[in-house]
Amino acid sequence: MSVKRVFVEKKPEYAIKAGELREEISSYLSIDTVTGVRVLIRYDIENLSEETYKQALVTIFSEPPVDYVYEEDFPKEEGDTVFSVEYLPGQFDQRADSAEQCVKLLKETEEPVIKTATTYVLSGRLTEEQAAAIKAFCINPVDSRETGMEKPKTLVTEFAEPADVRILDGFTTLDADGLKQLYDSLGLAMTLQDFKHIQKYFAGEEKRDPSMTEIRVLDTYWSDHCRHTTFSTELKNVAFGDGFYREPMEKTYQSYLDARAEIFKDRPDKFVCLMDLALMAMRKLKKEGKLEDMEQSDEINACSVIVPVEMDYGDGPVTEEWLVFFKNETHNHPTEIEPFGGAATCLGGAIRDPLSGRGYVYQAMRVTGAADPTVPVADTLKGKLSQKKLVRGAASGYSSYGNQIGLATGYVKEIYHPDYVAKRMEIGAVMGAAPRRNVIRENSDPDDIIILLGGRTGRDGCGGATGSSKVHTEKSIETCGAEVQKGNAPTERKIQRLFRREEVSRLIKKCNDFGAGGVSVAIGELADGLTVDLDKVPKKYAGLDGTELAISESQERMAVVVSPKDVDTFLGYAAEENLEAVPVAVVTKEPRLVLNWRGKSIVNLSRAFLDTNGAHQETDVFVDVPSKEDNYFEQYAVPAVKEAVKAGDLKKAWKALLSDLNVCSQKGLVEMFDSSI
Repeated sequence: MSVKRVFVEKKPEYAIKAGELREEISSYLSIDTVTGVRVLIRYDIENLSEETYKQALVTIFSEPPVDYVYEEDFPKEEGDTVFSVEYLPGQFDQRADSAEQCVKLLKETEEPVIKTATTYVLSGRLTEEQAAAIKAFCINPVDSRETGMEKPKTLVTEFAEPADVRILDGFTTLDADGLKQLYDSLGLAMTLQDFKHIQKYFAGEEKRDPSMTEIRVLDTYWSDHCRHTTFSTELKNVAFGDGFYREPMEKTYQSYLDARAEIFKDRPDKFVCLMDLALMAMRKLKKEGKLEDMEQSDEINACSVIVPVEMDYGDGPVTEEWLVFFKNETHNHPTEIEPFGGAATCLGGAIRDPLSGRGYVYQAMRVTGAADPTVPVADTLKGKLSQKKLVRGAASGYSSYGNQIGLATGYVKEIYHPDYVAKRMEIGAVMGAAPRRNVIRENSDPDDIIILLGGRTGRDGCGGATGSSKVHTEKSIETCGAEVQKGNAPTERKIQRLFRREEVSRLIKKCNDFGAGGVSVAIGELADGLTVDLDKVPKKYAGLDGTELAISESQERMAVVVSPKDVDTFLGYAAEENLEAVPVAVVTKEPRLVLNWRGKSIVNLSRAFLDTNGAHQETDVFVDVPSKEDNYFEQYAVPAVKEAVKAGDLKKAWKALLSDLNVCSQKGLVEMFDSSI
């Protein structure tokens, strides 16, 4: 079948996005010669019968009361500037994916191929420089590109067969200079000390050279995102500088040392680190018997507490134990380079952890930090997106994901401070709950089967864990596109529905999400011994190599451990929720992580080596103590307010306070989020 093309445009009274873009071009880009802006959604459709196409035209691709529909081409004026924008190859396109699924609801035998793009039409006089500025404003090169206007002959993409995974020949015999040169060429998140640690392991224990997949898997496994390696660095020679707050800070630190001497008196393996500092108060409370309601498990990625809840199932009130989950997620780096996807998966990432613990996530909050979004785009730092694009795109992404999955976001607040121009802050937090009787916490036994449940694997999300663990520069926005996942909220919502069913939840012995590290970590953490068949991992498209299959992460996939006798039953329940579920791994007695691809082992590592978490890191610490004048609250106060108060002009101080961005109403932002349960 030939490719059909459809353009869909909102009628003038509903063309909100077009109106917003026109206003931004005028006020934000300072281009006042644009007299009209139109935004059209372009659908290219192949392999769809004429009958179903006609039905879909006015039910799926458009809404007749609010849309104009044009087939093949659309009317425009001579002199209009027209360009179209599409996602980069490999990026998940939710609009196209949803359209394909909706077409199957019309006729389940249809197997359409659909691709989408956004077409912009600008009326008025524009110079080449002005047109380029508008395109730069509309296109984020991390995930999108300008595409031609000519209709393709086919939408079917032919993917080249990926090459075999490279073996790093000679790795174990490299001298120091050679190892450093190879390390620099790979763009790894791990340190050079970690790289030397790997060389020593392969030379001494494996007596072979590693594959590229093994290096990438170790880089992912040991990343800050997965193993908090910075927080686990040993702190030595801690010293405090002079300053007004030195005494209370030293006393607090000494209190920590006293507590750890009590808690770890028989543990010479324990050392001072930031992670230990963060957890010592909890350890002390636990020893004192004050945390008896905290659920303990090596499986959970979210904090969970045991709460007695009075329930009434129709036979009168009964008290039963429930688990209440708490989880927060930061997505500062992903949101900085791709606002919509980064913020959407901030929420998806917060949800997936209590969800993997079989909790039903029901409420959220969002706290963000940005620089002044009213600053003209011309003043944007090189290599950065404009603050206005960051603020609006991130709010749209987070709210879109939450509203689709059916999550009440009850508190939304954005903080404005000039220092956030260096790196945006994007924080999402959620709460979930589940009856304790539904949640089984068991160890994985040999011959247990691990099922991959949910979305398919693609290139979006490759390197997310390591990407967020690196130092970033102005070049990052040009090279980090694949690290930002594309959220698929409807699929994660299906998993929520599935796990909420008691008969399903009780089949699950252990579970992990695919948030950071993909198959290698999500499955790799479920048992000491594992054999994974990467050829069975469902793919979004062909052409993915073994390394990509091993490390690509996403919000809407789970690794579930079930007994061999329960596999078919679990797969049946997944099918009822229209969720793809495939057995991809088996638990083994030998404590090794083995990943096979094309019938060959591309990863074969001992659990003991994986669990070293890399080379031991140490650092000396000097605490720079602030002076009384550098008190944060004094520094943060609005300068104009401080000056007016000192001058005794309260009216001027009041006006200055009201003009501060942090005092302005955020009603428009808050109303983007569904706050009802």
